[in-house]
Amino acid sequence: MGFICVDAGTTVIKAVGYDDSGAEIAVARRETGVSRPAPGHAEQDMRAVWDAVVRTVREVAPPSVDFVAVTAQGDGVWLVDSYGEPTGPAILWNDGRAAALIDSGKSDAAFRVSGSASASGLPNAILTWLKQHDPDRLDRSATALTCGGWIFSRLTGVVASDESDGSAPFMDLLARRYSPDLLSLFGLEWAERLLPPLLDDSHRVAGLTSDALGLPLGTPVVMAPYDIVSTAIGAGAVSAGQACSILGTTICTETVVDTPSLDGDPIGITIAMPGRYLRAFPSFAGTEVLQWACRLLGLPDPAALTELAAGSEPGAGGLAFLPYFSPAGERAPFSDPLARGAFLGMTFEHGREHVARAVLEGLTMVVQDSLAASGTRPHELRVCGGGAASPVWTQLIADVTGLPVLRSADAEVGARGAFLVGLAATGASPSLEAAAESFVRLREPVQPVPGRYGEAYTDFLAVRADNARSWPRLAEMRSRSRSERSERPIRHSRLTLMRPPKEGA
Repeated sequence: MGFICVDAGTTVIKAVGYDDSGAEIAVARRETGVSRPAPGHAEQDMRAVWDAVVRTVREVAPPSVDFVAVTAQGDGVWLVDSYGEPTGPAILWNDGRAAALIDSGKSDAAFRVSGSASASGLPNAILTWLKQHDPDRLDRSATALTCGGWIFSRLTGVVASDESDGSAPFMDLLARRYSPDLLSLFGLEWAERLLPPLLDDSHRVAGLTSDALGLPLGTPVVMAPYDIVSTAIGAGAVSAGQACSILGTTICTETVVDTPSLDGDPIGITIAMPGRYLRAFPSFAGTEVLQWACRLLGLPDPAALTELAAGSEPGAGGLAFLPYFSPAGERAPFSDPLARGAFLGMTFEHGREHVARAVLEGLTMVVQDSLAASGTRPHELRVCGGGAASPVWTQLIADVTGLPVLRSADAEVGARGAFLVGLAATGASPSLEAAAESFVRLREPVQPVPGRYGEAYTDFLAVRADNARSWPRLAEMRSRSRSERSERPIRHSRLTLMRPPKEGA
């Protein structure tokens, strides 16, 4: 027996081979590029993503395969024609071109039905933008998929969407079907023809029809929920009240609930998952901020950044950092397309270690902010994603949230979640809960140090509120700068901040 699970992230495609004990026996990874051809744009070559899936699966395939399960990045728009071929590049979840089209009034009304606030990377915004700027592409397109639906269609020939992918922005969440009222609210009645059929828990399996993987035709292929849901499942968050935070390209803190609340503050998203719902707050900026800080400080990787941060005392010497670095602003746990990042309180007394510490602390405040916005108080927090490998960061999260932090023992937690869903969907396990009980493995919890961060979160909120008053003016400044750049060419140089001096200097 053997199983293959694919996790198609935004920047890396992973394939994991499992044996019948649930152990990871092989892992393959391939990077995928994100193109930014214009300010605010984030796109991906759909065929390149498929090619990366094929190559990674071939690398890990065991001698016999019981099923292939797929999870992938969510949101965005992956348009295909009537033959299932791309009509252009995928427009991703972190694309910001449609930010000016978000109507807060409509977003609030939509939340009462879908449980999700609008954002520039959701299909309602992207399709509206395409209607205005590229109607020819819409005319050539037959279906608006997401990444998981795109891969599933290539594997099986079935053009469809998992309920998790369909949850935002067009789903009546309680009925688990598309809402004509939401399409009308967004002025997108014309886009109904583009919406793929929704697959519920009992219809997420189809037979393999592609020979590209080198596997027997007819092998069961499972469409697992999209990545933030599968990752929560892979971390063992399958019961109401359990919480998980993904420290990846997005920092996404999420809580499992039995029944969605549609009358709360209209922020974040609510996603249908097997048997329950996931209340989630996926930020636009996550570990990309760490990579940016590494370039700024001349460090080789985020591990070096966290090691440097350990040399600073908690609080980074009074240096505050706002991590809102996406050109699309921020969508969770608050929504503001004008939000921007900042260092605040910097003086000559601050060194590289303070900058590194402030960056980690700012990202950690996003986790705490999301927990506060969820309205729940879990007794523990499970963490995963690339950032969970850092002892410094996981301790910082425990200290700021006041919760024990549990890390998965798996290298690829999203793929683990797809594996668990596959077991339940194919009948190899009686339920998702039973699969999680048998196959989720966690490391020893990281315990919080009481009082280490005291009023830090309150201070963070106050500093952000003060700084937010400048965001509209900064937007005007960017607009003027773009106008000036269009009139004359300029040279760009890389700024490196506070490199250590060379010996003898």
